[in-house]
Amino acid sequence: MRAAVITAYGSAPSAAEHPAPCRAPGQALIEVTAAPITPLDVLCATGTSYFGEPPLPYVPGVQGVGRVLESDTVPAGSRVWFPTTAGMQPGDGSLAERAVAPEGDLVVLPDDVDDARLAALGLSSVAAWLALTWRAGLREGEQVMVLGAGGVVGQVGVQTAKALGARRVVAACRSDGAQRRAATAGADVVVSLRDGESADELAQRLGEACDGPVDVVLDPLCGVPATAAARLLGSGGRLVNLGSSAGATAEFGSAHLRSHTASILGYTNNDITVEQRRDALLAVLEHGFTVGHEVVPLAGVEPAWADQAAGRATQRLVIRVS
Repeated sequence: MRAAVITAYGSAPSAAEHPAPCRAPGQALIEVTAAPITPLDVLCATGTSYFGEPPLPYVPGVQGVGRVLESDTVPAGSRVWFPTTAGMQPGDGSLAERAVAPEGDLVVLPDDVDDARLAALGLSSVAAWLALTWRAGLREGEQVMVLGAGGVVGQVGVQTAKALGARRVVAACRSDGAQRRAATAGADVVVSLRDGESADELAQRLGEACDGPVDVVLDPLCGVPATAAARLLGSGGRLVNLGSSAGATAEFGSAHLRSHTASILGYTNNDITVEQRRDALLAVLEHGFTVGHEVVPLAGVEPAWADQAAGRATQRLVIRVS
């Protein structure tokens, strides 16, 4: 079969022939149609993640969309989203014409879902949805701030907040393209994040964009943006952190947190159930959410991967496998 194959740590995969996977008991064999290149894929392929060095060669791809070819429990021909452990455990992933996944992990999809759109949403949309609904307990009429709103998590976060009745959604992101994506997602106001700006300066500008205290902050950034946003939390406010792309740490003042009975919460997809993941993905689809993405053929996986690894990708890259 044709697949994206990694032969050296830290190098981009190339499209090549690779042995097709064999289905084991409890697994489904899937004809892959689309799979995203995610930051986790790139990290695992460096061999430096806390998962260790994956055996080489291997096919990356921690999630994908396709059609069931063989399964003991899911009808053949079913369109499904599926996860893999490629790069985290020995074995191949979704960036190939064929893949295997545990039958219990499959999410059977409605017929009208576009494969590339769903591949772009994927686990990032699950994180955004559950961070706001499950961890933050977002309520209708609350004011929400979404940091990093031009990324996939941020775009879905903006759409989730609007769909669940937030009275105002304040987005914050860096590049012009990211700001346009946040606005397209439905943010009421978009604030630029500037290099070298202090937390005091950013908090001032963010506060000017808000309609009073902030109830919920969705934070995939940490660092200075999280430090600034936490200062704007109102009574009972909640900040949910699910990433650290702007820095590994943030500063939260004890007096402000205590006087406002505010909460700093963490979120990871690694700590949710299969049922939560399925329900979140289906909810995102039911609401019609979408994010900016670019579709690339399998033959173009090497430059696409290089763009993702170097930070040149401006939106989610989805490989069209078949």
